[in-house]
Amino acid sequence: MSAERANCAERTNKEVVMDFFQAVNERRIADFPRYMAADVIDHNKIIYGEPDEPGAAFDGFRQQLEAFGAGRMAPRQLVAEGDTVVARLLVSGTHTGRHPRMPEPTHRSFEVEQIWMFTLRDGLISEIRAVSDRLGMFLQLGWDWPTAD
Repeated sequence: MSAERANCAERTNKEVVMDFFQAVNERRIADFPRYMAADVIDHNKIIYGEPDEPGAAFDGFRQQLEAFGAGRMAPRQLVAEGDTVVARLLVSGTHTGRHPRMPEPTHRSFEVEQIWMFTLRDGLISEIRAVSDRLGMFLQLGWDWPTAD
């Protein structure tokens, strides 16, 4: 086991998730492998059109961070049981960069509540599921609601 993996094993699952949110908020993308498994599966698409494959969450988070200046994921509550951690978050940001759903920045801000469920394996996030107020986010940002083709 690598020293990095051994370090992860010493942290509780809650600590891994909290440290992950801190890395997201500090935009430490290079540190994401310290918190997410290389084959992490994200069941909730972060970015419209991202590949549906293990590990795609890394690029999805990177794109979100590039699209939303001053973005923040503020954990309000964490509940852990076994290999699962559930986080209730207040997520905010300002659309200042390119996003696949809206390439031209609106420079508008949003703040919504989200619930994320993480499954951890060997001290790393291996699966992500999330429920968020996307309608509220789209309305606040001035984005059109997607329609079925």
